[in-house]
Amino acid sequence: METTWHLTIDCSDPRRMVAFWAGALGYVPEPAPDGHATWRAYWKAMGVPPEELPPGAGDIPESIVDPAGNGPRVWFQKVPEPKTAKNRWHFDLQAGGGRDVPLDVRKQRVGAAVDRLVEAGATLLRIKDEPAMAFYAAAMRDPEGNEFDVV
Repeated sequence: METTWHLTIDCSDPRRMVAFWAGALGYVPEPAPDGHATWRAYWKAMGVPPEELPPGAGDIPESIVDPAGNGPRVWFQKVPEPKTAKNRWHFDLQAGGGRDVPLDVRKQRVGAAVDRLVEAGATLLRIKDEPAMAFYAAAMRDPEGNEFDVV
């Protein structure tokens, strides 16, 4: 049996998270299914009860997809409570090119990605620089405080 999956991320502002993570991952906002102007219209047509559709749900794209169709769908689910603890998992954005790329080139690539992500709303927490291990990465937070790394 084939297993398919998507990643659901709880958040307070799906619009902001869609914009940030679409840019960070090279994804695009997921359009509503054909024949529907919005996801809300689609869900209503599918018979989702109104009480299960909070105000604003589905009025804007709340998910992102890989335009090449290779990566998983990511859905940003609006929840009322804020993030309160450290993530138990995180994204590692592979901007450096891997260990086959010279360390100085990886540092430049990671630095460029960090600059772009900070401009998009991320926060740089710290640089992880371990020359003896030829390791270089940046620990960051997205606009809602979720941790991720750029390596």
